[in-house]
Amino acid sequence: MTPRRALLAAALTPLALPALAQRAWPAGPIRFMVPFPPGGSVDLVARFLQAPLQQRLGVAVVVENRSGASGAIGVNVVAKAAPDGLTFLAISDVFAALPGLVPNLPYDARRDFAPVMLVGTAPMILCAHKSRPWKDMASLVAAAKAAPERITCGTSGNGTLAHLAMELMQQNGGFRTTHVPYRGGAPLVQACIAGELDLCIASAAPLGRLMQDGTLVPLVQTGATRSTLLPNLPTATEMGIPGVDATAFWCLLAPAGVPQPVLAEFHAALVQVLADAELRRKFLDQLGIEVVASDGASFGRLLEREMEVWAKVIRDTGIKAD
Repeated sequence: MTPRRALLAAALTPLALPALAQRAWPAGPIRFMVPFPPGGSVDLVARFLQAPLQQRLGVAVVVENRSGASGAIGVNVVAKAAPDGLTFLAISDVFAALPGLVPNLPYDARRDFAPVMLVGTAPMILCAHKSRPWKDMASLVAAAKAAPERITCGTSGNGTLAHLAMELMQQNGGFRTTHVPYRGGAPLVQACIAGELDLCIASAAPLGRLMQDGTLVPLVQTGATRSTLLPNLPTATEMGIPGVDATAFWCLLAPAGVPQPVLAEFHAALVQVLADAELRRKFLDQLGIEVVASDGASFGRLLEREMEVWAKVIRDTGIKAD
């Protein structure tokens, strides 16, 4: 090396050191904890993000499934994880219901987590089997009032958002059906195909194909406004049932105490990944999820509202976890 080049290298070295120090995160693999078995919507959301995040951050992203206790086991793993920015919780709206649903949780949903992002949402849809006579919400409500609890309604489990939304609609609409809980979306879909149920309620993800082929007739959606996925389907409010605003959502949280610069860098990477039009189309076409990619603060406010609303519904109805 010539003396001039040696002097130039020496001059540049101090400038390089701070940049290397700033790249201390992520120092190792990033773990997405999914508190449900593989194959469900939460698992697929995590896996859809896995490869593009690996490319963006330059480290491995690992999806780990830890199911049990309605999701509480996997959630607790993240609550107790080191706040180093290497462990994140991928979960659905069940996170907001669990504090009211499961007594004596081993974690505090408000204190032990930092909200990172609302990834996306999907409408909840109440459907009737094609063999049943109800083709709109008004005729169903009239039939359910005439014969309380005779009509069956399936969900993917006790305490799920679908179950809570149906209970809220019945409370506010003055009608009653009989709840039939299944252990997940797949068994619910099979029961719908077989015509075992009069009604079912779930997000657009598991029901989309059955609505398209005519097996299920959509009656109402439970969001505050009509979803762009189903612009012609009325909301419960439009059908004369007030106070119903239940939208399925998928999100990411971190253990409390992760440094803010790390959360900001991770959030920025997520925003860049979710800006990809092809990935957004994949979420919509395969899962029925509309990408939101919110900031952490607005997502935190949403979580607080959801926990308050569903805790009240659970108290009023006495719903218990499976």
